[in-house]
Amino acid sequence: MAIVKPFRGIRPPKELVEKVESRPYDVLDSEEARAEAGDNEMSLYHIIKPEIDFPVGTSEYDPRVYERAAENFQKFQDKGWLVQDKQDHYYIYAQTMGQKTQYGLVVGAYVDDYIEGRIKKHELTRRDKEEDRMKHVRVNNANIEPVFFAYPDNAVLDELLKRYAQTEPEYDFIAPIDGFRHQFWVISDEHDMQTITEEFRKMPSLYIADGHHRSAAAALVGAEKQKQNPNHTGTEEYNYFMAVCFQASQLTILDYNRVVKDLNGLSSEAFLEALSQDFDVEDMGTDIYKPARLHEFSLYLDEHWYRLTAHEGTYDASDPIGVLDVDISSRLILDKILNIGDLRSSNRIDFVGGLRGLGELKRRVDNGEMRAALALYPVSMQQIIDIADSGKIMPPKATWFEPKLRSGLVIHKLS
Repeated sequence: MAIVKPFRGIRPPKELVEKVESRPYDVLDSEEARAEAGDNEMSLYHIIKPEIDFPVGTSEYDPRVYERAAENFQKFQDKGWLVQDKQDHYYIYAQTMGQKTQYGLVVGAYVDDYIEGRIKKHELTRRDKEEDRMKHVRVNNANIEPVFFAYPDNAVLDELLKRYAQTEPEYDFIAPIDGFRHQFWVISDEHDMQTITEEFRKMPSLYIADGHHRSAAAALVGAEKQKQNPNHTGTEEYNYFMAVCFQASQLTILDYNRVVKDLNGLSSEAFLEALSQDFDVEDMGTDIYKPARLHEFSLYLDEHWYRLTAHEGTYDASDPIGVLDVDISSRLILDKILNIGDLRSSNRIDFVGGLRGLGELKRRVDNGEMRAALALYPVSMQQIIDIADSGKIMPPKATWFEPKLRSGLVIHKLS
């Protein structure tokens, strides 16, 4: 069963939310954060990217930067830019991209559920990135930014969400940069809160959709605090970390595409010939071509688009990893032909999230920055669940979720 609880969120007053809210820390670099914050002293970037308060070039891992994060977090509270709710609440966070709206429940997720595997992951984490986020959680004694979970569709919770969606939200704004609509409700009704808690208890697992490093960091800090407290009871706030949980069927996963700097010494003709051993290769002309189904890929090379269809027998349909297009392309194209074996460390490859469109792939090849581009059909949420349930790990750079969660709508304090 999945254990969740309401919590006393720390939030901006309604009239300040658009001054405070920001993009997540990991989708932009320091200079982009500096530019977006501008002269807005209320921007959450001063807490989640506090290197912007120092001279250009200051490392985001400088100990002074973590200290500044805590100073700014306290400053925001002292000035009333962030205010803690007086009672425990669950919250609803809705995101609208185009014509589609997805509704998430903001909860305190149970640290032990992560440690014991009931909160399931599908990606590997890097210890250096975990440690960075752990330092941020420790110094602030808070989960400043939420993680992004999926849960199995639930009719009771769906009805509750639809009921709140008919009421006026606490926050309602169109975010700059992404242009998506973000809405936020506060759940105060005791019966509704009890219903949420009970419905989650019926779920065997929750699934990390996005934010594996933040999830690991938050849970590990909570586990640290358990060990450090000689009077630990299990009811302390540090036993929980903040997550926004969406019904799995609502989530949108976009393609996550690849661009490569060279063809490993091959000519274009030799590269296409090598591909034909494992794929049907069709020249689709000069118009952008997007993969239409699983096991179909789109290659951009020399101003032409090619459809690549994997041959039967090149993948194992019974293997939740082997059947993935990210695995097929990694094994049969990137590794076998281009000799790019480690996607995490190679400087010959880069990755482009699907929100940028295939035009971005074309642009980066046409301007000479890259030699070729490969577009993939998106992974499905069911595939992610199957992999997480099997205990296996997806290849790197496999999923791109949109919209991204905005930060600063609510914060969870660990005490």
